[in-house]
Amino acid sequence: MQMEKLSPAELRALYRQAAHTGPTAGVARGFVQANMMIVPREYAFEFLLFCQRNPKPCPLVEVLEPGQFEPSCAAGADLRSDIPGYRIYEQGSLVKEVSDISSYWRDDLVSFLLGCSFSFESALMEAGIRLRHVDQQRNVAMYKTNIPCTPAGRFQGNMVVSMRPIKSSEIASAVEISGRFPQVHGAPVHIGHPQAIGIQDLAKPDFGDAVEIMADELPVFWACGVTPQYIAELSRIPFCITHAPGKMFVTDLRM
Repeated sequence: MQMEKLSPAELRALYRQAAHTGPTAGVARGFVQANMMIVPREYAFEFLLFCQRNPKPCPLVEVLEPGQFEPSCAAGADLRSDIPGYRIYEQGSLVKEVSDISSYWRDDLVSFLLGCSFSFESALMEAGIRLRHVDQQRNVAMYKTNIPCTPAGRFQGNMVVSMRPIKSSEIASAVEISGRFPQVHGAPVHIGHPQAIGIQDLAKPDFGDAVEIMADELPVFWACGVTPQYIAELSRIPFCITHAPGKMFVTDLRM
């Protein structure tokens, strides 16, 4: 099956049936993909403030009313089932990964959709910039950093970044192209020298899959929508649900 040729609605139908549970990198080119964070209403205002204060890792696409699970950015969709994988956190600890969260649903849950860098990858590829994780059908490599986020109430901690090896001759183009899309993380936050942002070993990502960096390439780091998962760990909120890293909600919004 050529996943990259399916429409967002067709992809969501596959995910709803658990017929495909892999990463969403490279699919629905030209459409916005979104990270997801679901918190109890008690924490929703603080998390909204966190997103507003940290638009680089947490660019808001949509916020739903408590208990609502059909977003306006994808008519007929169901956030409880239309993502390839979910994570359940309790007291800041990951307790389960599931393919459907209907049994966990509550009327007080507020869903946040946040822009994802997978969305601008099609623009990079159209410019001739190869992306190794897409070529190798792997999940993008993601790392915890020492870059602090601006706290909001009980939400505080550091940024998570995604990394793509880019040829030195193409970095300026990659920065310019991704910078056109601030709604999905925009331009990189760091280039080269991973130790400068607290990453000790690129071969050991905290999320996703490691990829090789060639002699003519540098690691380029973008803010990542997995940041809220790390923040949930550090902040130890009692309960939240997120997408599984690399497995996004595919919207009907065009880039």
